[in-house]
Amino acid sequence: MFKIRYALESDKSFWLTYDKHISENELLLKFRDRRGYIISDEDKPIGVLRYNLFLDLIPFLTLLYLDESYRGKGFGRQSMLFWEREMWGLGYKTIMTSTQVDEGAQHFYRKLGYKDRGSLFLDNTSFEQPQEMIMLKDAAWR
Repeated sequence: MFKIRYALESDKSFWLTYDKHISENELLLKFRDRRGYIISDEDKPIGVLRYNLFLDLIPFLTLLYLDESYRGKGFGRQSMLFWEREMWGLGYKTIMTSTQVDEGAQHFYRKLGYKDRGSLFLDNTSFEQPQEMIMLKDAAWR
């Protein structure tokens, strides 16, 4: 059964097994500011979700990661819908996420109503990677 809750400092070691892209200091801020969630099946943690505020205005989902054995079973969709409801409830009118163009997640987000709205190129930088696709969902599109 799907469960999601705010991550706590006591979740740090579990979190870091899934999230290799965040510093420990930034992770502690996510816990403090309630911008990180633990996704569970019953009481077994199976994934993490985190966000920040783009331009200090728009909730920007920066990571949704599920254990491979739980992918394709609805946990990701339920996690996104939970997060979206929470953001709408906080009064935000637009939310966003991103994914690399070579990843299949773009299809998942489109099914949830996110629209392609731009991209970021990080080639020739210390963050070298394929093009990052920016996707938005607006309250008016729901």
